[in-house]
This record gives sequence, C-alpha cells and structure tokens, in this order.
Amino acid sequence: MNSLLTTLGQRSKLAAQKLGQLTTVQKNNCLLQMATDLTTNTAIILAENRQDLSRAKENGISESMIDRLCLTDKRIQEMAEGIRQVAALPDPIGVVEKMWRTEDQLLIGQQRVPLGVIGIIFESRPNVTTDAASLCFKSGNAVILRGGKEAFYSNQLLVKLMQQTLRNNQLDPEMIQFVNDTSHATANELMQLDEYLDVLIPRGGAGLIQRVKNNATVPVIETGTGNNHIYVDSAAQLEMALKIVVNGKTQRPAVCNAVETLLVHEAVAAEFLPMVEQTLTPQHVALRGDALALSHLKQANLATEADWSTEFLDYILAVKVVATIDEAIEHINHYNSKHSEAIVTDSYHNGQKFLKEVDAAAVYINASTRFTDGFKFGLGAEIGISTQKLHARGPMGLEQLTSSKYIIYGDGQIRE
Repeated sequence: MNSLLTTLGQRSKLAAQKLGQLTTVQKNNCLLQMATDLTTNTAIILAENRQDLSRAKENGISESMIDRLCLTDKRIQEMAEGIRQVAALPDPIGVVEKMWRTEDQLLIGQQRVPLGVIGIIFESRPNVTTDAASLCFKSGNAVILRGGKEAFYSNQLLVKLMQQTLRNNQLDPEMIQFVNDTSHATANELMQLDEYLDVLIPRGGAGLIQRVKNNATVPVIETGTGNNHIYVDSAAQLEMALKIVVNGKTQRPAVCNAVETLLVHEAVAAEFLPMVEQTLTPQHVALRGDALALSHLKQANLATEADWSTEFLDYILAVKVVATIDEAIEHINHYNSKHSEAIVTDSYHNGQKFLKEVDAAAVYINASTRFTDGFKFGLGAEIGISTQKLHARGPMGLEQLTSSKYIIYGDGQIRE
C-alpha cells in the first residue's frame, strides 16, 4: 500500500475523532473564517488557477472543460458564500430524530453521527474542493481530497488555505487532507483504503465513476453523470420552453445538470423546433435530430443511437420528436442517467404523470435542470448529486453525510 495514503489515512482517522467532539459554534466560526480567508486570498488563488488553465490549454482541453476549471473573482465569491451557507445551516450531528419507549421500558432514540473519514475523488472543478471540505467539516467528517491533475495547483492552494484556517483556530489541520499525487495508480489505491476510509465519493464523468465502481473495496456513494432531458409537451408555453431549453443547454454546458436531449411533442414540433434552432445556432450549439426533428430543422445532423445515451458536456443537443408523453417518458427512463429531468407543460395531469413515472433524482415541472445543485436547493454547498437509491439521492448536503446510531436509556433492565 502507498505509504502516502497510509499516512493520510492514519492521520485522518485521528483527526475525525477530534472533529467529532467539536461544538457547532467552533465549527461555524472556523467555516466563516475559511470563507473570509478565501476571498482575502483571491489574487493568489487566481494566480494558481492560471497555471492550471495554461497547462489545460497546452493539452488541448475543450473550451467547455476549460470553463469547468476556470476560477474568477465571482466564482471565488460564490465558493465563499457556499461555505457561509454551510455555516448557517442547522448542525445535524447529535440530533435525536425520534425516541420511543419499549415494552421493557427502555427509552430508545436514533441520533445523527458522522460517517467518519470520507474520501472524495473528483475531476476538474476547483469549487468541489471547498464545497466538499466545508460540508464534511460541518458534518463532523474528516476528508481526504483527491482532485484531478487539471486543477492540481488550484486545489493544492485551496486546501493549504483551509488547513491554515484550521491552525489559526487551534484545530487539527489534518481534518482536511489533500492527495498530491494525481496518478491513476494512487487513485486506485485510495479506492481500496478500507482500513481508514468509511466511504468513498467519486465526483466526475462517467469514466471516473465506472472506474471507482469497478475497483473500490471501500463503500461508494455514486454521484452521477447527467444525461438529462427536457420534454416540451403539447400543452407547453413555447416561449417559456425556449427559455428553459436555452438555459439548460448554454448557461454552463460542461456541468452535470445541463440538458443533453430535447424531446418535443409532435403537435408543437413544427413551431417550436425552428425557434430552438434560431436561438441556439448563434450560440454555436450543434443539433443532432431524429428524422422527424430534421424535417423541422435546417442545419441539424442525423442523430445516432449513441447520441441518445451520451452526456456531451458541450455545445451539442440531441433532439427527438415524440408522439405522446408516454413515448417521452419511455425514452427518458431508457436512456437517462437518473440525474435530472424536466417537463414543460400547462397540463396538471401531464405534469403529475411525469413526476410520478420518470425515474430520476430530481424531476422538474416548468423549470431548468440547472437548478439541481445543493447551493440552489438551500443545502449550502453540495458534495455531489447522488443518482443511486441507497443512503442518499439527489444533491448531497449535510444530512446525507451522516449516519445514525441508537442510544438506549435503561434503569437496570435485563432480558429474561
């Protein structure tokens, strides 16, 4: 086993024990200072980020992926605000959710406790570093962060700044740790650090998540890729639908809650699809449609079978015309990644049918899929969007980073 990871694991285990004893006030004060220290050091963070951007451009990374990597004054302010929101949230640790008395007159309660040590493997978005660290810290978990090589300089500095804040608050800096080796071999070993990790959370593209699922011996919470759909119903307000589609595809195409496939009811396709093309073509979005969609579009290419299941993370949108809402739902449930799905409709019946029958972590009526985000859901930051059904589903905030234990009060009972 890699001596670096063994050392990180041992130190994290000890740090988790100390972290679990902190009061809510101690944690919140430290988080607020982290947010301040982040904005105070904006200039040096941007300087390190420029190194990452320079390397990424030299390596020919796409513009949409560059956008994921890029930090700005505004994005650093948003990262700091995410930390402040985490500080403002109720602390789940120690909360007794329910209590009951048994026939043996035992008083039993269920209490929220930290998971322990969390490992997080993620790719090119530096904001994940502060989001994950702040959520883990507030929920009483030590964290080992392993980011991708694309954001190495940014991530390394962000962790150093947070560790310095911990020191300044007389806390163990090893409550937040960073793996400075970005090799695949080290990542694979982290996936098998059973002795020290209580859970592993991958956050990135389909390749990373599949590799973690295949190789991890540590329990995994799967955060998913986002092959997301918007279905424009026959009863949709088309101007509203256009705004939602444009936002879902173009605001930040390289994130997991962007839309990848547009489904349009045949009753409105002739009117709506030219509107989509006229709006998206100037924004350099390539359309790939089925045969029916192509009959209403001038510059689209014929979609392949692979397009329906692809998370493009780019200025590409697959388009399909459907005859019924049932066809739309069937298509979504067959091809989607269980992340975020939306219907645009004024039909109460169709909206409720979509909510009930679509299998995804987040299902919308008349809103953009871009809102699937812990910050926007009022959870503060987020650790990722879980697309599995065990333990946690959807944006993972503080409560999803906890477990529970039973606490039992007696007065001398023995079992007969």
